[in-house]
Amino acid sequence: MEEVDLVIVGAEGVAESGGIINKIGTYQMAVMAKALNKPFYVVAESFKFVRMYPLNQGDLPNDEKYTSVNSSEDSHPYIDYSPPQYITLLFSDIGVLTPSAVSDELIKLYL
Repeated sequence: MEEVDLVIVGAEGVAESGGIINKIGTYQMAVMAKALNKPFYVVAESFKFVRMYPLNQGDLPNDEKYTSVNSSEDSHPYIDYSPPQYITLLFSDIGVLTPSAVSDELIKLYL
């Protein structure tokens, strides 16, 4: 990670808070990028903007977790949540946004 200039990822969803929902491991990349002062960019279409406000990994829906056939107590997430403080900019079909501008765009999209 020290040799890269920036990080670009896609997103399965962009939360109202400006955080992103993506495949497992994205949060770890975002944390590493922040620790090494590398910009962390997200690319997502506006139809992936969702009206949910997760605060952490535990707020993600249970249907996005793999549950073992042998034990209902064993569950492993398919996706994780990367909070907005780790995201530099979001690139979408409606423009380049800061994470804090996502909620304003959601209001425009749903009104």
